[in-house]
Parts: sequence; structure tokens; C-alpha cells
Amino acid sequence: MAKKQRIAWWKLLGLAGAAGVAAGGVLVVRNERQRKSYSAEEIRERLQQRLNEAAPEE
Repeated sequence: MAKKQRIAWWKLLGLAGAAGVAAGGVLVVRNERQRKSYSAEEIRERLQQRLNEAAPEE
């Protein structure tokens, strides 16, 4: 009887791991989609703005 419970426990752990990997994949895809939604000009403008904020002209 104890052996069946141990197998069920490992299956549950495996399913939880698979769910964690799937959730991580969803986050990566969402972030990648958001990053690619900017045009090259928008990225250039944002980087220039960040540079100016970090080191203002004297």
C-alpha cells in the first residue's frame, strides 16, 4: 500500500514541475512579444532618453 502512495506522490511532483515549466514558458513568450512590439526608432528614442537621464549634458 505504501508503494502506491509513493508513486502517486512522485506523479504529483512531476505534474507540478511540468506546470512550473509551462508557466515559465508563458512568461518568456509574453515578455518576448512585448519586447518585439517596439519599432527600431522607438527603441532608439527610449535608449537615448535613458542615456540623457543617466548622464545629463553639462
